[in-house]
Amino acid sequence: MITGLRVCAHVHCDAFGDPHTNEIMSSRENRTTCPFRYLMAVMGSIGLAILYGFKVNTSVAIVAMVNHTAIKSHIKLSTSNDSETNNTTLTNICPFDDMSDVTTIKNEDGPFVWNEFIQGLILSSYFWGYIVSMLPGGRLAELWSAKWLMNGSVLLNLVASILTPIAARMHYWLFIAMRFLQGIGGGVSFPAMHVMIAKWAPPHERNVIASIVYAGTALGTVISILLTGLLAVNLGWESIFYIEGALCLIWCTIWWLMIADSPEEQTRFITQEEKNYIVMSLGGHKKNIPKAIPWLQVFRSKPFIAILVAHFCSNFGWYMLLIELPTFMNQILKFNMSSNTGLSSIPFFCMWLFTMILSEVLAVLQKKGLITVTISRKIGTLFASLVPMLCLIQVSYIGCDRTKAVVLMTIAVTCIGGMYSGFLANHIDLAPNFAGSLVAITNFVATIPGFVVPVFVGQLTHGNQTIEAWRIVFLVTIILYIIEILVYTIFGSGNEQPWNQIEASDEEANDQTLPLRRNNTR
Repeated sequence: MITGLRVCAHVHCDAFGDPHTNEIMSSRENRTTCPFRYLMAVMGSIGLAILYGFKVNTSVAIVAMVNHTAIKSHIKLSTSNDSETNNTTLTNICPFDDMSDVTTIKNEDGPFVWNEFIQGLILSSYFWGYIVSMLPGGRLAELWSAKWLMNGSVLLNLVASILTPIAARMHYWLFIAMRFLQGIGGGVSFPAMHVMIAKWAPPHERNVIASIVYAGTALGTVISILLTGLLAVNLGWESIFYIEGALCLIWCTIWWLMIADSPEEQTRFITQEEKNYIVMSLGGHKKNIPKAIPWLQVFRSKPFIAILVAHFCSNFGWYMLLIELPTFMNQILKFNMSSNTGLSSIPFFCMWLFTMILSEVLAVLQKKGLITVTISRKIGTLFASLVPMLCLIQVSYIGCDRTKAVVLMTIAVTCIGGMYSGFLANHIDLAPNFAGSLVAITNFVATIPGFVVPVFVGQLTHGNQTIEAWRIVFLVTIILYIIEILVYTIFGSGNEQPWNQIEASDEEANDQTLPLRRNNTR
């Protein structure tokens, strides 16, 4: 929150936009420490940080919940008979990391005897809920209320979190149900915030505002990894779900009291000057709500297809780095990253910093007329694809240099933050009226790699943990990154699409639905 306010403090209300709209800003707003639209962005960022915290906390908590001794005993009994027939090829290219034995924290056994299959069900159940709610969530945000949808998203996660310890003790299927509910809440968050940004962010400020909002995902990951570990060790695994659940009640209350769906509906905490500035920069008041999405035109739109391809390919690489690269480092390089939670969180902290810096640099370049919105989106996407691709190439040929592997992984994850200034903010440029539905569609498709990547890697490396097998894995990821770079560079656009404009009814012929000022969408 403090960092978010620091961002607000040096962003002036007249820092962006064309000269005509800047004339609106009076001395009263110039004295405002932080424009309200940036407070909305900070609150949205904290909300996403909370949701991403819930998304990853079970991965850490389950280590403290499971009785590892009982499971290992069962595994030894069940595998002793097939050990002779199990022909696993494991190439010990690198010696074991001596420091792993020293730094690994010994986990006390928890009360639950859940094997790896059950643990996998628990962890994956979040994503099933996530993917189910995404598409209806996008439309609900547009037609009903993005504010209340986001509030409900966090509230649902809060309730499920507090009920989790009771559910887990009753039966693991109830634990799975709680994770599924949290996934449903998480699935509507991106569409809801996309709609909020479309209504609150002047075109030239979208880079900064969108990046502030979505950088919360990286920050939430960092905080959750560290906080969950501390709570599990000091207060027990139940405290993770109770304390993290109770803390987000504060956010829900503030969001409910302070935030409105649009500047027009915001009656408190915002100056009339800022309200007029936002409304005029977006082209006028919104009175007409779009009733139908022009699906045929959407899927014929090359700029939208470019976002869809970029989102899918980028997420494939993201899951590869997030889930599988640590496995490569453990199996091939013999380096146990899980032994140091601080080390595991560094890439996400760097990603958060990079996201904030890049967004402001691109915003300044846009303000000065040095780059267009289209070029800005392509630069962000290029950072999020080209740099990780080069890092993966290097990882394939680093030998046993663990330090270099950690550095390359950190650089790759850091630069993925460019997507928040790139394709991930692009839906709002193309069609602010349908921003929630568009991001729901691309995010739905982009979630598929979350299920595919583990299976794909497992098939290639099962019983064949060799550098050659992993090079094939990296090669496929590199090819997808190349496809992303080519498609988005050629077809990506930051211009509003004709199908964003909705024909108003006769009595509302003079009303518009969030059109963009043409001079702002270069």
